[in-house]
Amino acid sequence: MKTAYNHWMQTAEDIRASGLWKTERVITTPQSPLIDTDKQPGLINMCANNYLGLADHPEVKAAAKAGIDRWGYGLSSVRFICGTQELHKELEAKLSEFLQTDDTILYSSCYDANGGLFETILSAEDAIISDELNHASIIDGVRLCKTARFRYKNNNMAELEKCLQEAQAQNARIKAIVTDGVFSMDGTIANLPVICDLAERYDAIVIVDDSHGVGVIGAGLRGTAEYHDCINRVDVFTGTLGKALGGSSGGYTSGRKAIIDLLRQKSRTYLFSNTLSPIIASGSLKVLELITHSPELKIRLDENTAYFRNGIKSIGLEIKEGVHPIVPVMCYDERKAALMAEKLLVYGVYAVGFFFPVVPKGQARVRCQVSAAHTRAQLDTAIAAFAKINEEMAE
Repeated sequence: MKTAYNHWMQTAEDIRASGLWKTERVITTPQSPLIDTDKQPGLINMCANNYLGLADHPEVKAAAKAGIDRWGYGLSSVRFICGTQELHKELEAKLSEFLQTDDTILYSSCYDANGGLFETILSAEDAIISDELNHASIIDGVRLCKTARFRYKNNNMAELEKCLQEAQAQNARIKAIVTDGVFSMDGTIANLPVICDLAERYDAIVIVDDSHGVGVIGAGLRGTAEYHDCINRVDVFTGTLGKALGGSSGGYTSGRKAIIDLLRQKSRTYLFSNTLSPIIASGSLKVLELITHSPELKIRLDENTAYFRNGIKSIGLEIKEGVHPIVPVMCYDERKAALMAEKLLVYGVYAVGFFFPVVPKGQARVRCQVSAAHTRAQLDTAIAAFAKINEEMAE
């Protein structure tokens, strides 16, 4: 056997031996608060990004079916050749209207949106200042760019200002601050008001990946910038259609027209990737309609989030404080997090342990995510399961 294969097999075996091997469980039902897997039926799903419960919503499914009948299954092309339908332009316009931005460009995923952003609008004369806990797609997108790079500790505004001062001292032409709107492992929300203040003081632009913000927080579910009342102060948003906005796939970049125009001309992940499927575009238009005209979705999500957060704290477990439906139950020890997740399955609760390299070493946790579609009984069952397991593991 070739040396390379021996090396890879040993690396995989080392992961298994450490107890940190990730297993993909096969779900045999649509995505919803109660799911079946090929090994176990009737699991309460506490780890989906299905924040508004729209992944299996009948109106979204009907819109997707109508979309395939009207527009076909796919386009077999990229946008600038023969891959743009009226449907795509309509979705871009609706996203811009919803997010209150100048313009929007669709991508096949938010990973691609971030991957195609930085090298398009920035060069070696510029500087990127990035939060240390930004999503992997931002990190990979920045790696493709030849700018000077600065990193500040998570939500540390003093460090951000020092980085801006360094970039300014190096005569950076364009200074770009990039942050997650909501940090996906902790559920903490970026301090956008201060970030925008600093951007104005140091003549920088602000880029926000709001994949876990849009459809989740803000009075109108417009995300982190609306939550902080600073929508018009952010230059660029990237985001996904694969979480709260229906849970399918696809992403977007939305913001200042000058930036979106340039992305259409030069962004490699846009120019060389197949068009977003008409099915997804059709369903996404219905999602935007639903969240705009269904205030009860946000009410239920907020109520469920507060209830679950309070319930987990009441049984003596530690969580990251906040208001977001991402609720990390902190274990710190990696094996403990993996074991807790396995034990939860025994009690009919599906949640996943996260540990290095997904989170920093010593910060292992079981990350739960609350949905507007969860019933109070389901949340009670999940809280009770955590309580029993906490007692078992303390013995």
